[in-house]
Formats: sequence, C-alpha cells, structure tokens
Amino acid sequence: MISFPNAKINLGLRIVEKRQDGYHNIETCFYPIPLRDALEIVPATDFSFTQTGLSLDSAPDYNLVMKALNLFREKYDVPTLSVYLKKAIPFGAGLGGGSADAAFMLKLLNVYTSRNLSEAELEKMAVEIGADCPFFIRNTPVIASGIGNIFDSIALSLQGYLLCIIKPDLTVSTQEAYDSIIPAKPSVSLREILQRPVREWKEILTNDFEPYIFQKHPIIAEIKSYFYAHKAVYAAMSGSGSAVFGLFDKDITISFPDCYIWKGILR
Repeated sequence: MISFPNAKINLGLRIVEKRQDGYHNIETCFYPIPLRDALEIVPATDFSFTQTGLSLDSAPDYNLVMKALNLFREKYDVPTLSVYLKKAIPFGAGLGGGSADAAFMLKLLNVYTSRNLSEAELEKMAVEIGADCPFFIRNTPVIASGIGNIFDSIALSLQGYLLCIIKPDLTVSTQEAYDSIIPAKPSVSLREILQRPVREWKEILTNDFEPYIFQKHPIIAEIKSYFYAHKAVYAAMSGSGSAVFGLFDKDITISFPDCYIWKGILR
C-alpha cells in the first residue's frame, strides 16, 4: 500500500500567550499543499525502514513514521512489514513534513489492519506524536489554536494560485524562536483576516516569528523580499521557518542560489 503525505503552510501565526506548562497558545491557519512525500508499506518477514530522497537529521528509530508505527503496534496487532519513505518535503522548513508522514502512516495502518478507526480516534492517536499531526488526518484547512492541536474548520480556498517555496540550507530552533516572542492577544481574529481578499493580506496577515528570525537569518527576509519583488500576491515564512512561500496569480521563473525550490498550482 502506498500513500503520498502532503505538506502544509501556515497562513498567519500569532503567539497568544505562554502557558503554565511552558508551552505557548497560538493562532494560525494550517493549509494543505500538494508538495508530497511517498510512503509505502509492504508485507515482510521482519520490520524494517528505508528512507530515500532528501536527507533527514534523525536516525531511523527516531523518525516520526516509526514512532507512528510503534504507537499503533502498542495498541493493535500489526503484521510484519517493510516501510519505505521517499522524502520530497524538506526537513526543518515549517512545512510539517514529519508530522504528515506520521499521520499518513496511522491512516495506512488503519486500512492495512482493517481496524476501521474513525478520524476522531486517529486524531487522538496522532496527538501523542506531535501537536500538528492530527491536522493531517482530515487534511483540510483549519484555524488551529491551543498549542496547535485544537482545530476549527474554515471555508478557505486558494485554488488556482501558484505556490512557490524557497528554503535556505539552514534550520531554525523552534524553542529559540518561541523564547524570542512576547505573547499578545490579537485585536482582530485570524478568521476575520482570512475572509479578506488575498491581495489585502500583505499588511494584515502576519507571522509573529518573522521579526526575530529575519534578524537572526537575513537570507530568510531576503527570500520574502524576493517574492514581493517578483509580484507575489502574498508571501510569508511558514511556521518558525526556514521555508518562505509566495502566492502568485501567474507563472514565474524562480531562481535563488543554494536553496531548495518548489512550485505548484493549488487545487
């Protein structure tokens, strides 16, 4: 069986408050995009994991796909199988690639073992892996709050826009990014902003991490400026970076030295 875990982008990201447990409550919109990995499971005599494509910074045993497999095996019987993951979503980009792989693994195993678990049950399992993993179970646009694990559906479509992503060869410490923020409750809800025309988002749809990350890693700010110089309708850093995305209403040629580049039409 094979599936194709997709990435997401963050449309706006506000750090609302610091919690007593040390985490932060946020407000953001997760939007699925057609940048995909490939994940396959096949019958085997022993459990094994093989990863190809873009390199990751973790050993196989720490990959979120294996974490999802082991979590599922703790609860249900799973026949021995080999797992193959081909990475196209870059690591450390703010695109949710690892979370997507884990969530899609749970969905694959649900079918493979004929458990017929509901989406709600799969989401409950997914949250044990990571706060944004449950998003990829239903995989539709949502307003995310709490620590990124409370979802509220939103009727939002960017269909027809060209999405371009550029990621420099660096990663951003998420913990360091959060430590740089002074939380503040926004006066206008994210939902209200997202209901405005996309062309108005430039001045009102913001990512609270950008000022600090841009100062620490100027190339990320340069990428955002590059997109706007090439007539992006909207551009922003996704999550805590380091990927930056731009939305365009016509095709363009993208060139940025020594960076990962991807583009595709949103459906």
